[in-house]
Amino acid sequence: MKQIVAGIVAHVDAGKTTLSEAMLYRSGELRKLGRVDKGDAFLDPDELEKKRGITIFSHQANLKYNDLKLSLLDTPGHVDFASQTEQVMSVLDYAILVISATDGVQGYTRTLWHLLEHYQVPTFIFVNKIDADGVDKVAVLKQLQAQLSPGCVAFNGQDVEESYEEIAMQDDDVLEKFLDDGTIADETIQQMIKKRQVFPCFFGSALKVDGVDDFLDGLDHWTVEDNYSADFSAKVFKISHDEKGERLTWVRVTGGVLPNKTVLVKDQKANQLRVYDGAKFTTEPEIMAGGVCAITGLTDTYPGMGLGNVQDSLKPTIQPVLNYAVDPKENDIHACLTALSVLEDEDPQLHVSWSSHLQEIRIQIMGEVQLEILQQLLLKRFDLDVSFGESSILYKETITQDIEGVGHFEPLRHYSEVHLLMQPLPAGSGLVFDTDCSLDVMASNWQHQVLSNLKSKEHLGVLTGSPITDMKITLINGRASNVHSVGGDFREATWRAVRQGLMMSKQNNECQLLEPWYRFRLEVTRDQVGRAMNDIQKMSGSFDAPDMSATQGELNLPTITGFAPVSEMQGYAQTVNSYTHGQGQLESIVDGYRPCHNAEEVIAAADYDPVSDLENTPDSVFCAHGAGYPVAWDEVPAMAHVGYRN
Repeated sequence: MKQIVAGIVAHVDAGKTTLSEAMLYRSGELRKLGRVDKGDAFLDPDELEKKRGITIFSHQANLKYNDLKLSLLDTPGHVDFASQTEQVMSVLDYAILVISATDGVQGYTRTLWHLLEHYQVPTFIFVNKIDADGVDKVAVLKQLQAQLSPGCVAFNGQDVEESYEEIAMQDDDVLEKFLDDGTIADETIQQMIKKRQVFPCFFGSALKVDGVDDFLDGLDHWTVEDNYSADFSAKVFKISHDEKGERLTWVRVTGGVLPNKTVLVKDQKANQLRVYDGAKFTTEPEIMAGGVCAITGLTDTYPGMGLGNVQDSLKPTIQPVLNYAVDPKENDIHACLTALSVLEDEDPQLHVSWSSHLQEIRIQIMGEVQLEILQQLLLKRFDLDVSFGESSILYKETITQDIEGVGHFEPLRHYSEVHLLMQPLPAGSGLVFDTDCSLDVMASNWQHQVLSNLKSKEHLGVLTGSPITDMKITLINGRASNVHSVGGDFREATWRAVRQGLMMSKQNNECQLLEPWYRFRLEVTRDQVGRAMNDIQKMSGSFDAPDMSATQGELNLPTITGFAPVSEMQGYAQTVNSYTHGQGQLESIVDGYRPCHNAEEVIAAADYDPVSDLENTPDSVFCAHGAGYPVAWDEVPAMAHVGYRN
C-alpha cells in the first residue's frame, strides 16, 4: 500500500479534530463518531484536552482507505501552541489545512500557510461547515485564491475534469500541453500538487460526515509516495512522556529500516518501537522508511534532531515573545525547576532559566492560554500548585548598517584574532553565518572553529542585553599562530569580535531595539468603532479603514485589522469584552519583530552596561613583555594585528 504521513492543521475551532474523527470513522477505524464537545474525540485523549475542548498536544492516528495507508498527525489549533505544530511540519509528506467556511481565512490560518510554505509541504484544503446558513462556496474559494494562492482549485474526489483549465493556468508548460490536448494526465496533477503549484480544495461538513468520502478519495488518488534512500535516516519531531513517565522520542523514518534495539544516540538504544493510534500503541520489531513511531530508551534527543544520514532541522520560526517569573508558592523551588525542565524537554521553546543569585525561575511563552495550560500541567503531572508573576516582553536587537567587529585573544602562550563583517538582514531572517576568508590567511580548521563558535552561543546585544537577530555575520579575516593557537582561543576571539562590532555600531547610533508586534482583527459594536480606533492609536498601533459591513450571525460587527506592539495590546481582549458587553472580539497573532515603539524608554529602564557584562565582554586581550593585558573595545582597532577590510 502507498504509505503517506499527513499533518492536519487549522485555526482553532475550524473543525480539525472533527474532520480527523470523520476520516477515521469513514475508513472503518472507528465504529462510533466521537465529539470534541462531548470529550470523547479519538485524537483528544488527554484530560486537559477534553476539559478545554481544544487540541493541546500532537497525536497520531492510522487509517487505511483503498490503496492508501495514512498516518495522520493531529496538531494543536491554538496559536499559543504553534511551536508544537511547527515541530511536526518537518516530517510531513502532505498537510491537510482545515478552514471554516463561516470564518474564512483567519489570522492563524495565514501563519500556518506561511509555515507550510517555509517547510515546502504540499497541502490539501478541506473547507468545513459548508452547510452553515449564508455560506457561499464560490465566495469562499475566491477568498482562498486571493489570500492564500491562485493554485487553490476545487476538486471533487478523483474527478477534476471541470477544473482542468484552472489547474493548467498554474504552469505555463502544462497550459500549453492542455491547449493542445484538452486534457491533463493524473501524474502531471499529482506532481503539481507535490510541487505546491496546485492546492486541491474539498468542501463539506465534518460533523455531518458530508464530503469526507470525496476527500478520502482525493487523498488516495492524488498523493504520491516518496522514494526513500536505502541508508537509515530519521527525523525527531516530538518528545513526550507516557502516563508512567517514560520518555518517548517521536521520529519519522526517512530512509532505510529502523530495527528494534538499534543504538541511535551515543550508547543509547531503542528499547521499544511504539506505533501509536490515539492513546493506544503496538510495539513493532522494525519500522520501514516512511513510518512514524515513538522510541523508548533515548535521553539525549530533541525535536528537529536528525538521526543517521540526515541533518538537524532549521531553528523554528515561531519564537516565544513573553517572559514570566515562576512563583512556587509553598512548593520547593528546585522541585519546580525539575518539573519545568521535563516540560522544556518536550517543548524547548519554554527556555527555562534559573538564576541562583535571585533564586528565580523564568520561562518564555507565546500567550496566556499556554500559561494556563502550563499551570494545569504542573498540577496534574507533578502535583505542583504554582502561579506566575507579571509578564515582560522579550526584546531583540539588530544593527542598521554594516560594521566590522574585531576580537583578539592573546594571553601568554595563546593566540587568535578574528575579524567579522556584520550586516543587517530583512526582518525575520534570524542569524546567518558565513565565511569569506582565504585559506592562505586562515586554515580551514580555524575557520571551522570560528563558525562553530558563532553558532554555539546566544549572542546578546549591547542596548538591553537582548538576543541579536536579523544579521549576517561573515568571517573575513584573522590570524592564528602555528605555535600557540588552540581551539579555545578562537572561541574567545570570535565572541569578543561580535560584541566589539556591536559596540562600534552603538557608538555610531546604528544599533536598533526590536519588539514583537501583533497582527490583529478586532470586531466591535458599531457604536464603539471610534473608541476602538482611538485605543489602537494610543497603543502606537496602525490599522486599515474599518469594514463596516462585517457580520457575525445576526450582529453587524464592524471589523478593524492592523498591527500593534505586543507590549501595548497584551490584555486588551478583556477591555474589548468589557466595553462591548461581550459582543466584541479581539483576535491577535504574533507577526514577528519590528522596531521598538518606545526604544529610549525601554533602554533606560533596562540600565544595561555592556562593558560590565563580563560573560559577554567586548574587550580583547593582547600580550606584551611576557604577559597578557586587557584592551578596551574602542582601542582594539588601532592595536589589531590584521588590517581592516575597509
